[in-house]
Amino acid sequence: MTAAGSIGLVAVFAVDLLSLIYISRLGDPKLTAAVGFGTQVQFFATSLHIGLAIAIGAVVSRALGAGKRERARRLAGASLWLGAALSLATVAILMPLRAPILAAFGAQGETRDIAASFLAVTLPANILFSLGMSLSAILRAAGDGRRAMYVTLFGGVATAILDPIFIFGLGLGVHGAAIVIVVSRFVFAAVGWWGAARVHNLVGPPQRESLGADLRVVLAVAGPAILTNIATPVGQSYAMRVFSEFGEQAVAAFAMIDRIVPVAFGVLFALSGSVGPIMGQNLGAGLHDRVRRVLLDCFSLTVIYVAAIWVALWLGGPLVVALFGAKGEAARIVLFFCGWGVAIWFFLGGLFIANAAFNNLGYPLLSTLFNWGRATLGTIPFVAWGAHVGGPEGGLVGMMAGAALFGVSAAATALWIAGRLARRAPNS
Repeated sequence: MTAAGSIGLVAVFAVDLLSLIYISRLGDPKLTAAVGFGTQVQFFATSLHIGLAIAIGAVVSRALGAGKRERARRLAGASLWLGAALSLATVAILMPLRAPILAAFGAQGETRDIAASFLAVTLPANILFSLGMSLSAILRAAGDGRRAMYVTLFGGVATAILDPIFIFGLGLGVHGAAIVIVVSRFVFAAVGWWGAARVHNLVGPPQRESLGADLRVVLAVAGPAILTNIATPVGQSYAMRVFSEFGEQAVAAFAMIDRIVPVAFGVLFALSGSVGPIMGQNLGAGLHDRVRRVLLDCFSLTVIYVAAIWVALWLGGPLVVALFGAKGEAARIVLFFCGWGVAIWFFLGGLFIANAAFNNLGYPLLSTLFNWGRATLGTIPFVAWGAHVGGPEGGLVGMMAGAALFGVSAAATALWIAGRLARRAPNS
């Protein structure tokens, strides 16, 4: 499940990275910074949809694990309608407020105008993104990691083909990249619908008599999961505001790091997305000891994977800087991240796995608590103090310290919960 999910996710993230490399090659730091600011605003909307997808995977996988296929179909159908409503509301709120939000993040002048124009094109496509991610979650809940992979993989392929055409060939620059994002979202939704609705027939029409009850089941997990996911862009937005005080070079470096991270650690994103339905099915089947074993395996894999990526980025830092054409302060910050900042992912990886466990084992509020704790208490004082003492690099060290505090605590709590479930059902 993780391998298949990784291929699709890393394909999308790699193409996003390539898009920013294309933009940075235009030679104007304002353009790179504008995409960085725009991505942070977009992150709020995508985090909401990913939170809903986590909930869909949890409730549908439990129903399938308990042998209740028709209930799984009803829950899937109701979830898609809920996702459409939430995405429409999100776009309606963010579109007229995008310029003030960008200004609050620290974007100014031409950089803010370019970012606002970028968002005017890309924000409406979040409706399609929500549909695609929800359908992908349904496929993972059914254990079909291959078709779930196709959702993001085919979207990534479309972006890889069209980006150079629109950015360079048609001379559209940032606006060309925005148009390609919209096209890729159409691909997401179409491929996801084909797999979940056509192949697996797992999207049932909402039933009037049970719609209210089905939505309550989904919202019981979706509410905390969405709140949990929104915490991350809140914390990152504060960090972006702090880094913006060091100038456009620092913001451009932050945007570069934001593109490096998903490519380098897409496997951990896929792992946390895949392990949830696996734990959900085992929980639904009453196999509690397997839940604990899966959790332990995930933590072990996280440590091994992050260690390997740390070595690769430490050695490959100069190549990363050269690919972006980064110079001066931007190059220095990126090299610092590749050399030392990667360590944060030992703790963030543990937090992601723990959140998946909380959401699928019936403790979604714990996921919300730990994520918001990291985004506020684990970010604001640490980043502010670190940036004050050591500049942008100090801010990154502060982010590491806060992540360590909450990541270790969340992982320990998840293991305790899984152990308690196993002890309650010793013969499972």
